[in-house]
Amino acid sequence: MIHTRFKTLAAVLALAAGAANAQGIELIFSDVNPADVPRSKAMTDIFAEEIGDDFDFQPYFGATLMKQGTELVGLQRGNITLAGLPPSDLAQQAPEFDILGAAYVVRDQPHLKSIFDSPVGEELKTIARDKLKVEILGTFYYGTRHVNLKGDADIQTPEDLSGVKLRMPGGESWQFLGKSLGANPVPIPYTELYTALQSGVVDGQDNPLPNDKAMKFYEVTDQIVLTGHNVGFGILLISSRVWDDLTEDQQAKLQAAADKATAWSDEQYLAQEAELVEFFEGEGLKVYTPDVAAFQSYAQEQYLASPLSESWPEGMVEQINGL
Repeated sequence: MIHTRFKTLAAVLALAAGAANAQGIELIFSDVNPADVPRSKAMTDIFAEEIGDDFDFQPYFGATLMKQGTELVGLQRGNITLAGLPPSDLAQQAPEFDILGAAYVVRDQPHLKSIFDSPVGEELKTIARDKLKVEILGTFYYGTRHVNLKGDADIQTPEDLSGVKLRMPGGESWQFLGKSLGANPVPIPYTELYTALQSGVVDGQDNPLPNDKAMKFYEVTDQIVLTGHNVGFGILLISSRVWDDLTEDQQAKLQAAADKATAWSDEQYLAQEAELVEFFEGEGLKVYTPDVAAFQSYAQEQYLASPLSESWPEGMVEQINGL
């Protein structure tokens, strides 16, 4: 009788284990972006397909699970497994990442990829693992950031942005980026930005052109100044705790899926950028290029005089410039 009960219990446990294995390893992904933009589709349509039945991929978009700025702590506490975060979020705990968000440091999408494929990228991955307990799987290029404003003031130099309330994400490095352009930065969550522009809480914002279209900022602004001051990108991260529990084959599968998803997403944004100037002009916005050299010179002076540059790893900016 007892023997039969043990056999029954063993059978139940075996079935439960089989069900868990069939479901796969839980991967909870949190992102602030809408579900229909390319980088989100890359995760649901490519990444999720590539990782297969070994994993149970659960995506949450539009900051429905974690508020913007809380995802890194969520990864560290085990609330989520994956996230795509800007370098400024990592810099809150690892200031070395501030260098990637500084104005005019990362030049374009190919330069971004070359950074993470170089010894600089390996150094950053080590810092992420040691200090943040996360693994870097890749980068999502979002586009080059430009200034998007209400009104018809002609913006040619940083002095022309004096007094302009420019929305920037929260955090010291983002706020300083706005200041390095000559503006008065104001922290507003991304999901509240449309209303802030509409109501006049801020005079403008900075984002890559695809973001401006996806979030319909062109409906509540009048011009786009092609400052090209910052390459917008997110770093795809996975919890080190989860990563370390995976087999080498599982890690390889995740990495291959991340490589394929990020490459596809980058292609979509590059294609969009090539078409969007005409789109915004068709929507009635004025789109023009200012004195970029003046912005570059002013921004560099601001950063070199700021304590923010003190956190940059020695020699890294020279290595990045040489790539």
